[in-house]
Amino acid sequence: YPAGIKRADAEAARGAGGGSGRPAAPQVPGPAAAAEPGSHRATAAVMESWKEERTRSVEDNEMSLPSLAAAYTTILRGLGEDPQRQGLLKTPWRAATAMQFFTKGYQEKIIDVLNDAIFDEDHDEMVIVKDIDMFSMCEHHLVPIFGRVRRPQTHIAFFFNVCVFVVCVSTVQERLTKQIAVAITEALQPTGVGVVIEATHMCMVMRGVQKMNSKTVTSTMLGVFREDPKTRDEFLTLIRS
Repeated sequence: YPAGIKRADAEAARGAGGGSGRPAAPQVPGPAAAAEPGSHRATAAVMESWKEERTRSVEDNEMSLPSLAAAYTTILRGLGEDPQRQGLLKTPWRAATAMQFFTKGYQEKIIDVLNDAIFDEDHDEMVIVKDIDMFSMCEHHLVPIFGRVRRPQTHIAFFFNVCVFVVCVSTVQERLTKQIAVAITEALQPTGVGVVIEATHMCMVMRGVQKMNSKTVTSTMLGVFREDPKTRDEFLTLIRS
């Protein structure tokens, strides 16, 4: 649903009816701003605010690598291994560099991921991108989470670039789902966003309940997907097909 078209009708209806009583969804810029030619102007403030979000730099990686490697050496000793045996001599460094890569989302910015690849299109129906492979790290056990993301949106973007946003941060699935939805809302300013993640948690497969086929499903609905049951049901039906 192009921003500024059906949103105006929905807001007018809610105003006349006194509101639906549902919890308010995160606000996006109003119709006038979103409908400006080439909506890049409407997103300029958001893009500017994202420029300083990086929490780790390449220089930080270089400085912290020795201490990370030393920590892995300590872990190996604590597990009863000999870090000096042939097969483990370079393991601390390999593990340290691997962990930096697994969490490289901390040294990336959303504005870099999007790479200004957002375009307007005169299309007033739902667009769904589904089966986006993702992986992340469970912040409780530092083991992988992997699965697929499904989401509708209104602007055209380079989906594979946007997908990088869901990779390589230490988090929990519920928070990750909401972060993706809010980021898409801020970047594209659509009438609504829905995100569903279905993922396998290795902390449930390799330890704990040890259920090989268990999956965790989380969802976040914003805008019309939260307010309009028919739109939400259409989205959920289409992603199951």
